[in-house]
Amino acid sequence: MASNLAGIVLPKEYAYPAAAVVSTFYLMVWQTFRVGRARKQAGVEYPQVYAEKADAAARKEAHVFNCTQRAHQNTLEVAPIIIGSTLIAGLAHPVAAAALCGTWAVSRILYTIGYSTGDPKKRNLGGAAIFGTLSMLGLLGTSTATVVSFIRSL
Repeated sequence: MASNLAGIVLPKEYAYPAAAVVSTFYLMVWQTFRVGRARKQAGVEYPQVYAEKADAAARKEAHVFNCTQRAHQNTLEVAPIIIGSTLIAGLAHPVAAAALCGTWAVSRILYTIGYSTGDPKKRNLGGAAIFGTLSMLGLLGTSTATVVSFIRSL
């Protein structure tokens, strides 16, 4: 039996999670520019995704490129979860969803800066990895609660 979700009314505060999601777009564009700059400095040609292991071991620029690329790749891996869960959670918990998404975006800036030093251990700069993970788990929890509430109201 199909359900009619046409009855969903966006709360006026939904602008907050929408803005938080847009902030993730800027984050990923910023990371893209950082990867491009590191790629150029390392001399890694397209379509190579990473510098070869031997090159990265021999040249700091190649290793920094790999770290910068990995920070961006990791963000892209979890971005669908963050964006989707923010938009779903925002239907019932717009301020919480926006705060969690915004915290995640800021944590990814710190994560990227730390990782891009060439020392992967610095990816937790300022607690970035911890705050990012906690934000993601909070979004998963609030989006799950939102969906459960929708299902129960059928």
